[in-house]
Amino acid sequence: MARLEWGAQARGKWGCSYKRTTLVICSLNIVIALYVLRCLYSSMYLYSSNNSSSQYNVKYTPDQTQKMEESMRIRKASEPLELVEVVKNITKGLAEQKRRVNLPLHLKHMVRDEILQLLKSLPENANVTEQREAVENWRIAKLHEANQMILGQENVTLAISSDEAAILVDAMQSKWSLLMEEIGLWIPPIIINEVHDDKPPGTDEFEEEPLAGRPVPPECHAELHTDYDGSAVRWGLTHHKESAADCCQACLDQAKRAKPGEMKCNIWVYCPSEAGCYSPDIYEHKHQECWLKYAEKPKLNFKDKYSESYRSAHPTAPLVVPWVSGVVSA
Repeated sequence: MARLEWGAQARGKWGCSYKRTTLVICSLNIVIALYVLRCLYSSMYLYSSNNSSSQYNVKYTPDQTQKMEESMRIRKASEPLELVEVVKNITKGLAEQKRRVNLPLHLKHMVRDEILQLLKSLPENANVTEQREAVENWRIAKLHEANQMILGQENVTLAISSDEAAILVDAMQSKWSLLMEEIGLWIPPIIINEVHDDKPPGTDEFEEEPLAGRPVPPECHAELHTDYDGSAVRWGLTHHKESAADCCQACLDQAKRAKPGEMKCNIWVYCPSEAGCYSPDIYEHKHQECWLKYAEKPKLNFKDKYSESYRSAHPTAPLVVPWVSGVVSA
């Protein structure tokens, strides 16, 4: 009996111990879990705070700054400059390719040869107006002949296919001025120097504005709204002068210093407009550009105003010629 009573007491004691032990362990686990969660939350908060503040409050030592500058110099020196230049040239080439007339070479030669033959057949004293009219009549006749070939008409003398005729028609209609420039046959616009008392309908006379800077000497023979042609003695894109008088003086000085056999400047062309000056080439001509040129027989490129026909072919051309130029004795 004593043994049975002792066993019951022992089971009761141990049963109570098991419950207490379980409660203690669970409590400890909960406390540890809460502690771990708190530590994780605190570390994340500190990390984000440090990162956000470091973006604005980073301070470098002089040694670190010197190393970063050295690293930037090394990285800049290691840039593939030649490759970048090649890419620029390719991009420029693609842009120029878009501007070109998509016409087979033999058709361009055909157009060039026929127009040259036409111009040679004109009288020697034919003026610009007669040349332009002759070329325009040739273009209209050639378009008519090409359209007949496309429609399958007989008695067509063009020795090309109907597909080539369609390409020729497109080029001569939509890109005629560009085609003329590509084949090297450019006829200057008609220059009209007649003075009329009455203004033409729909147009306004341009006002003569005084040139900035010191007066231009008489020996410079300055002509406003004028652009003379000639071979470049000094490239104006990199040659700027404060005034038209200074540009003319540069021409006179170059002619005096020129060595035997070198071209002597006898034409100066200056851009007095602060907005820059228009030209039918690919360059952007800026204020105070000074071109020094030479020509045995100076010829005008443009005078006073650009003609309506020229402006229709070159939409970016202004109404008035912005350049001022003059011919001096070399």
